[in-house]
Amino acid sequence: MIQLLPDFLNEIKPVLKENFQKFLDNYDSEPFRGLRANTLKISVIKLKTLLDFPWEQVPFAQEGTYIPASASSLGNSPLHHCGAYYVQEPSAMSAVTLLNPQEGDCVLDLCAAPGGKSTQIAARLKGSGLLWSNEIVRSRASILLSNIERMGVRNAVVSSESPEELCKRLAGCFDKILVDAPCSGEGMFRKEPQALEHWSREHVEACAVRQLNILESAKLALKPGGVIVYSTCTFSPEENEGVIEKFLNNNPDFEIIDENESFGMKTMGGAVRIFPFHGGEGHFAVKLRHKGMSIESGSYFYDSFGASSERKGSKKQGKNQRGKAQSNEITREEILDFYDSLFANRPFGENISQINGKIILLPEALKKFPSIEKCGVLRAGVLLGEGKKGRIEPAHSAFMAAEKDECVNTVDLSLSDENIIKYLKGEEIEISSDIKGYTAVCCEGMTAGFGKAVDGTLKNKYPKGLRLL
Repeated sequence: MIQLLPDFLNEIKPVLKENFQKFLDNYDSEPFRGLRANTLKISVIKLKTLLDFPWEQVPFAQEGTYIPASASSLGNSPLHHCGAYYVQEPSAMSAVTLLNPQEGDCVLDLCAAPGGKSTQIAARLKGSGLLWSNEIVRSRASILLSNIERMGVRNAVVSSESPEELCKRLAGCFDKILVDAPCSGEGMFRKEPQALEHWSREHVEACAVRQLNILESAKLALKPGGVIVYSTCTFSPEENEGVIEKFLNNNPDFEIIDENESFGMKTMGGAVRIFPFHGGEGHFAVKLRHKGMSIESGSYFYDSFGASSERKGSKKQGKNQRGKAQSNEITREEILDFYDSLFANRPFGENISQINGKIILLPEALKKFPSIEKCGVLRAGVLLGEGKKGRIEPAHSAFMAAEKDECVNTVDLSLSDENIIKYLKGEEIEISSDIKGYTAVCCEGMTAGFGKAVDGTLKNKYPKGLRLL
């Protein structure tokens, strides 16, 4: 039984009002688990037929289902390796539903790691527009990039920069911004009871200062008339309603938008609170719309970021992101020939950049952006390959971003075929001797990676760090 701290209960009792006892009665039940279908890779209808448990839709997103307690090893499934789904706490899906990205939007996810909400945004964009996913902590940004690649996102930029610096450099660039702010994590107490040991009023207060700072930064990157969704996975009024009240007082040209969502409970005339008795571990989300013709920079920043080693390290990332000429650059003609040998009809466009030997296909939407050279960029668009000793070696991420029908050579394995497990373990597999050269390995029509076909054997190119043990 989880022993909740008296100070914590005193904080949320006025918020819950008549639902306080319901909250207590419900709190000792098992935490909710969920997964979200990645519609960039697979339809909800098809995924339902491949999962070994029944689909029970969550109320927070049409593409989400609850995971029953009996389900296990979801991270080892070939479906997971193919990017068919993202395991995600159910109520965490609510923020992107509220944001409602549309095809062609330029969207910034400012505090994006580990990538659940970013990949949900990417699926809504359907490969159009631009997704910019940022995470200030470099180690977490690397995990974010890995998830972006696994889910086959081809129109994303991943960066590791402070929100304040990034938003200044990208002023007025985005239609929609998600600020899923770092918080005290009160909504995670059931899943991670040890988090209770780190809870304190001082921590809540420090989080609220940092959250307001991030939100003030975010507005700078918004286009006039654009939308920000602010969300947390905590119950604290100070980190939720309190932050929004201060932001609106500082910025009268913003207003709360009530989207009349059917989940959770309303607060502040449009914000949504989700508690465990609503079917999720806990979330707060509010949609803010800018109603002016221009956005003032303001001066409401507080000293809350500090000079962490991760932030300092990220400053050096993204140099030469536009691709300055190098003496060992591969010619455009050579790159296009290589590109055509792997993929039909150049599915990632032809906005080619070369950075330190890496060949990158940048999203077309970046052409309208200011220079991203000093934005802490780890990756922009799709890494096609890398020049090595006079040849080009394909990148795993390029095959993950491709659809099966876009690949020149393919081997498609069923979920029950032992060869897909052998491939994911890094082993060679036997294939038709008619197939030669670099070949996409698919499972149930979804790309999982690639290998090199030689005389009826597929030499394994699945990255060592991703392999099944």
